[in-house]
Amino acid sequence: MPSIRQLIEAVSDGRVRIPAFQRGFVWDADRVAQLMDSIYKGYPFGALLFWRTRAELKTERDLGPFKLPRRPDDYPIDYVLDGQQRLTSIFGVFQTELKPSTKAEWADIYFDYRGDVDAQESLFIPLTGNEVDPARHFPLNVFFDAAKYGPAFRALPDDVTPKIDDLYSRFKEADVPVQTFTTDDRAGVAIVFERVNRLGVELDTLQLLSAWTWSDDFDLQRRFEDLSEELEPFGFKGVGEDVTLLLRCCAAVVDGDASPKTLMSLNGTKVREQFSHVVNGIKGAIDFVRKELRVEKLDNLPHATLLVPLAVFFAVPDSKSVKLSNSQRSMLLRWFWKACFSARYGRVVQRNLQADVEEVIKLKEGKPSKLDEIPVQIDDRFFLENNFNLNAVSSKTFVLLLAQQRPLSLVSGSAIDLSVALQAYNRNEFHHLYPQAFLRAQGVPTDRQSPLANMCFINAIDNKVLSGDAPSVYQDRISHHEVVLKHALCPSTELFADDYENFLKTRARMLLGAANARMNFGEAPA
Repeated sequence: MPSIRQLIEAVSDGRVRIPAFQRGFVWDADRVAQLMDSIYKGYPFGALLFWRTRAELKTERDLGPFKLPRRPDDYPIDYVLDGQQRLTSIFGVFQTELKPSTKAEWADIYFDYRGDVDAQESLFIPLTGNEVDPARHFPLNVFFDAAKYGPAFRALPDDVTPKIDDLYSRFKEADVPVQTFTTDDRAGVAIVFERVNRLGVELDTLQLLSAWTWSDDFDLQRRFEDLSEELEPFGFKGVGEDVTLLLRCCAAVVDGDASPKTLMSLNGTKVREQFSHVVNGIKGAIDFVRKELRVEKLDNLPHATLLVPLAVFFAVPDSKSVKLSNSQRSMLLRWFWKACFSARYGRVVQRNLQADVEEVIKLKEGKPSKLDEIPVQIDDRFFLENNFNLNAVSSKTFVLLLAQQRPLSLVSGSAIDLSVALQAYNRNEFHHLYPQAFLRAQGVPTDRQSPLANMCFINAIDNKVLSGDAPSVYQDRISHHEVVLKHALCPSTELFADDYENFLKTRARMLLGAANARMNFGEAPA
């Protein structure tokens, strides 16, 4: 195990480095001070995990505010896979050679030598310049700088020097536990990194791979940011911010396989050469779901992963375009609805995604494709037993199903602006056909008041007009109710009969018919 001094020297020499896939330094000053207290008292504070390799990564991260020097020639590099926060804290507190790019307040940690030793209370305090009391505070940043430590030590009162001498000895002799594994197998590194971080902020292996798949002259993160800004006016900025989704699109377009294993083996040059294909594929996929399915933002999609096979289908060089035939369009629509109603990407995502990517490539090439042969069978319970929840796959699918009907305002009869309703996408745009106030008065339990079959596009203003009255009472407030309710896939006779259970059953059957039409034909029959 290295000592603190040896660890500082290794970092200062460029032998210990931070890979770009690590997140930045996030500890506050109190957390750093607490680490110092643990080292002083001999408490365990966790081992650092290093990955040793001679293959230098193309992209790296600074150690907190410190820009690290290049590594010495012919030396292996120790990349930090776990313990970056602890390493940055120790280095920032004790090192004196590197100048931080920004002032690090957390690095100014002092030992309160007048404080009472206690097992729980810390004797280490983060202080700014005007808070320091030389009569009780001793700086830690002089311990490994002989030119500063001597004068600071000699200035202490005689009754304090034994305590500071003991303090110095503890930090000088303290070992930092380090586990090092040596490998050039980056797939293995990905697995280790993902597992050691699973207890904290869980990281997807795909996020890790963005660090080493591309070279210095191709900043993937910057390209993603540019794409995000380009898509923002169309409501799809979230696509450019979803690293996992983007990397899956990259792998699927470039190599026909969206798995992490494929990303590991991708050639950086190949990715750079085909990145325009990836961008065009993503744009084509978004254009398809906007125009054909009335999707206005990423959150409207039951699964963001649905964009991956579509991106593969629409991926072309800048000078070309995909000519979508009627049969291809119908198959893509059937696949979309079956994937949504079966929650295809909610379970065994990778296997189903790979199968769909392979079939969509066949479809694109004009070969026989089984893309839409997804086993799915739903009944009216889908609309009776799934309660409305904007974050649920079932509810998102239901909302899109209603959106295909070109819904109308119940009160005015005018067309609902889906670009507004779906962009906002909150509870203010959806309300109960049988109002909750009415259902409560009828003794209907809360968990039975919001099944999908009782929900509809009703904005907050229209909902106030309908109020909490029984449907038979608010009937006269609905404009052209036969037409309006047809667009809402809602039976008018059963709605206004004030028989809630019968209404639910009838509307669920109507919704089921519409769902089956979409899954069988891609769209509702004329």
